[in-house]
Amino acid sequence: MVQVPRDLAIDLGTANTLVYAKGKGIVLNEPTVIAYNTRSREVLAIGSEAWQMIGRTPGYIVAVRPLRQGAITDFDITERMLRVLLQRCGVSRISRPRVLICVPSAITRVERRAVREAARHAGASATYLIEQPMAAAIGAGLAIHEPMGSMVVDVGGGTAETAVISLGGVVAQRAIRCGGFDFDAAIQSYVRHRHGIAIGERTAEAVKLAIGSAYPYEAEREAMVRGREVSTGMPKTISLEPLEVRKALEDQVSQVIGAAADCLAETPPELAQDIMFQGVHLLGGGALLRGMAQRLANATAVPVHLVDLPLECVVLGAGRCLEALDELRSVFTDTGD
Repeated sequence: MVQVPRDLAIDLGTANTLVYAKGKGIVLNEPTVIAYNTRSREVLAIGSEAWQMIGRTPGYIVAVRPLRQGAITDFDITERMLRVLLQRCGVSRISRPRVLICVPSAITRVERRAVREAARHAGASATYLIEQPMAAAIGAGLAIHEPMGSMVVDVGGGTAETAVISLGGVVAQRAIRCGGFDFDAAIQSYVRHRHGIAIGERTAEAVKLAIGSAYPYEAEREAMVRGREVSTGMPKTISLEPLEVRKALEDQVSQVIGAAADCLAETPPELAQDIMFQGVHLLGGGALLRGMAQRLANATAVPVHLVDLPLECVVLGAGRCLEALDELRSVFTDTGD
């Protein structure tokens, strides 16, 4: 008996890749990282295993994120990573499913074509694209087909996207290439210039998670950070205060808040009234930064709700599109191969 391939929805994020299988739910959630041998081009690890290798490999082994700011920076590596991930989900030469991929609204037509080609070469029989804000709105359970304004703010690893949706379409939109990784880079830069200590990407992320914030919070405490002293090259430990990290993140947080405020300012008055009533829905990994919802609410004077599953919301929305493909096909940006 020939097994019918399950349709898949993929949230191909800068930070994490999630896969939803039709009828099963989320079947894979891995960091978007691949480790390979630059001499033989052999893939050594992907996902969590590769993430553990970042900053810890010899010169000829590279652990990289093939997507930056929501765009494919290395087509070949992205394709190989997608192929391995799809194989883990049961895709083979015989079983070639239809694939729906969530993409940032800020990427170009060329970048969209690159995503589709990568999925096709990795084993997809047909590829559809849906913009992340639309998938997020569906995943959050918003009534996107009603004549009512719904606003989502998705702060991902590489991009921050804001969209106002009504009657199944995007009415106002803002997308900037700034996200969680820019938060990490800002912490690295601050620690280097203020304390003369070089820290890695993973250490900066750990600092952000431990004491990072966009707004003051209760029970603030300092964190000990280990790195390499720039002047001597020797290991050194310093203490960081939450206020320092908040200052380091201010420029990036302000960019995200500003983009959301600009999008709201472009919204037609009737839809703006709806948003005032039901609020803004906040999601994405960057949404989990302490005080982000409070900062956004203060800047827009609109209630802000953190969705129930901020990290999975986009792929769950894409999954709902798979379950009702004919009904929701109109929200796709591409009709497939």
